Amino acid sequence: MPITINLRHLEQDDVHLDDELPAEELDLDIRDELIEANQPLKYDLEVQKLEHNLLVQGKLSLKLDCTCVRCLKEFEFVLNLDPWTAHLSLQGEEAVRVANDCADLTPYVREDILLAFPQHPLCAAECRGLPKTFIGKGKKPSTASSEAGSSSAWAELNKLKLED
Repeated sequence: MPITINLRHLEQDDVHLDDELPAEELDLDIRDELIEANQPLKYDLEVQKLEHNLLVQGKLSLKLDCTCVRCLKEFEFVLNLDPWTAHLSLQGEEAVRVANDCADLTPYVREDILLAFPQHPLCAAECRGLPKTFIGKGKKPSTASSEAGSSSAWAELNKLKLED
């Protein structure tokens, strides 16, 4: 069930919303393979009606299952939007969608959550990444042969006589 507020209830007083919303109902179109939202969004919001607008204040919390971009270790990232505020119009082009006297707040919550997603999830700031391993029997490639190969190519190019 989406996060909705009955506008008739706001005529008497402010409304407090405190609940959870399953991640599936948030309809987060996550295109990052390293981030998954499998746990519910927890919200604690206070909604006020100010003339032809809604003022929504409170906090949002969502636990994300992430994979570190450096070491590929799985970890949990807690996305906290505290404080979270939205000023939503009830009239005009950008008005909140209202159905049966209920305004749907879910699209605005979804947008701000997606904007707060980690761009490059790290298990820890000091993560050093995958351990370095040597392929083969530990022999390092010879630098002399690579330098000779590169210098002979330049030597061959220097032999060319180009006319101006």
